[in-house]
Amino acid sequence: MTELPLYQVDAFTDQVFRGNPAAVMPLEQWLPEDTLQALALENHLSETAFLVPEPEGSEADFHIRWFTPGAEVPLCGHATLASARVLFNRLDWPREKIRFHSLTGPLSVSRKPGNWLELDFPVLEYQSVPTPDILSRALPGVPEPVYEVPRDTNLLVILEDANAVRNTTPDLSILKKLGDQGLIVTAPGDDCDFVSRYFAPGIGIDEDPVTGSIHSVLTPYWSERLGKQKLLARQLSARGGELRCELAGDRVKIAGQAAFYMEGTVHLPSR
Repeated sequence: MTELPLYQVDAFTDQVFRGNPAAVMPLEQWLPEDTLQALALENHLSETAFLVPEPEGSEADFHIRWFTPGAEVPLCGHATLASARVLFNRLDWPREKIRFHSLTGPLSVSRKPGNWLELDFPVLEYQSVPTPDILSRALPGVPEPVYEVPRDTNLLVILEDANAVRNTTPDLSILKKLGDQGLIVTAPGDDCDFVSRYFAPGIGIDEDPVTGSIHSVLTPYWSERLGKQKLLARQLSARGGELRCELAGDRVKIAGQAAFYMEGTVHLPSR
């Protein structure tokens, strides 16, 4: 029997039952792919982050991987934030920054005043594409242009205002046919700079409560449109969340708070 630590943290909020819950599982070494996927499915959260220490002298402190209940994904903000919360506050990480190696390249999280944690993520580019037929059927009347985010397998749709985002009801059974492509809907905010929601039923996430990684594309888009580098964002899911975003060259700073929910032990049968 192998025992593995398990933590759960609500990210992009300062209180439990809000924001986006993520599971965090620090490991001594990598487990088989099917075991990682089975653990993520069993945890039944939008993301489980797995962490393995990098060798001393490496450019990163940890290798981080993220799994939804259905697939591994190339980038995840809220589970990275949750991982930093665990490392800083439960595992006594001694420095003010944690460096991660990931599928998308180098990432980091830094401690900021007021219990805020700041992600350092890459800018994700977007490009206009013809509206996929599946999207037209899942979201009738979808406005053009539709953008594709190649490095994060997402589609991006710009709506008129916050109410339009709040009231969006895509047909998830049709949207699921996009497979690993998710759907970001966004608009100018009424009490912030911009708002968004995120749907990815093809990888087991009907709607993600707060999605840090999509702000790697939303920040450059809204920075250009609004003519400002620092932006306040809200994700308008039922749980809701707040993010402070800043465009910094080819990087995006995404800051949020995190509320610790629970810790436990997974008892994994020996193979």
